[in-house]
Amino acid sequence: MSHDATGWAIKQRGLKPATKIVLWQLCDRFHPDNGCFPSQETLSNDCEMSRSSLNEHLDALETAGLIRREQRRDGPTHRQKSTLYRFAFETGFEAVKPAENKESPCPESGHGAVSGKQPEPCPENDESRVQNPDTNLVREPVSEPVERAGEREEDPKKVDKEGWALIKDWPGFDGMPKEPAMRVWRKLSAEDRALAKRRFPAWLALLKAQKKTHIPAPSTYFSERLFDAVADVVEQKPTAILAPPFGPVWGAVRMRTLLTPPVEAPPAKGFMAALLAQDDAKGRQARLTRQATHGWPVVNRMQDAAESRRGVTVAPELEAFAALMEPVKVGSETWQRWLVEHEKRGWPWLPDPGQMPVVYFPAGGPEGLEQFEQAVRGNHDAQQAAE
Repeated sequence: MSHDATGWAIKQRGLKPATKIVLWQLCDRFHPDNGCFPSQETLSNDCEMSRSSLNEHLDALETAGLIRREQRRDGPTHRQKSTLYRFAFETGFEAVKPAENKESPCPESGHGAVSGKQPEPCPENDESRVQNPDTNLVREPVSEPVERAGEREEDPKKVDKEGWALIKDWPGFDGMPKEPAMRVWRKLSAEDRALAKRRFPAWLALLKAQKKTHIPAPSTYFSERLFDAVADVVEQKPTAILAPPFGPVWGAVRMRTLLTPPVEAPPAKGFMAALLAQDDAKGRQARLTRQATHGWPVVNRMQDAAESRRGVTVAPELEAFAALMEPVKVGSETWQRWLVEHEKRGWPWLPDPGQMPVVYFPAGGPEGLEQFEQAVRGNHDAQQAAE
């Protein structure tokens, strides 16, 4: 609907009320980009008048230079399409020149030349095609879909291309005529064609599961809507993702786990128990080493897998942690600071990264650990993802 177009229609003067109604309804169907092309069935229903009356008012509007009718045909099929209506307010509009031999209105009726013969109904339908301009029939709403401004027609070539792509390799259909199936395909609505295409693999899987030896022809699949026997496959979100070793997600999960309290190590015996009990540098170092060995079994499993270049599976939401990480060059000054931080906290240090040029740590170096911990604190504890 165009408010500018309907406003223009209302401002026109010197028209009969019924003619102005037709003009207003046409303008109501006008789209600035696509134009106006309602079918006569639609327009007569909108105006609540017979087609014969409608055409008389359209003639009057065209004679007045307010509209111009243009016939349209489909390019590939050459079938006649609904009329395109042009309006005087459109750029480049040219009014139709009056026909030189146009018959004068009948003096008795004023509605144009009228035959003196008794009108007979058309044998193809019950309604007479003879003009009856004084009849104002109220019709039932149009049940068939009509082309409206703003709606684009389907490209027949594209429809055929999709149909041939679907049936060309139909199981058990090789060498059989495919045009009958294409005729049924073309009659389907765009929505049904999309369903038939999308559900075809699931339908074949259903037949296989049912151990069916005969696969119906595509024409049967289309006409009998066999694709309704299966439901659309709902895309499921992954329950886990793979985090490659030494990468940003892997490093984030590892570091978040290290920031949790360590698991208590099993009781020591003999010399080791005595060494752990010492309150000196050797005792403190022994306790840190033992903590690194036993305190975070999840991290140890991750690092054992990383030595074999195997990643770990983690929850998909943990992928967001990658934004908190930065690459650290192996052997660099930042790398050494991270090594010192691990030794100070009693964390297990990384295995040999091999040919990896960088390993990911929390952004900002060891000084950024507090910010990293605050960012991940709202999430649930890291899953024991190593497999």
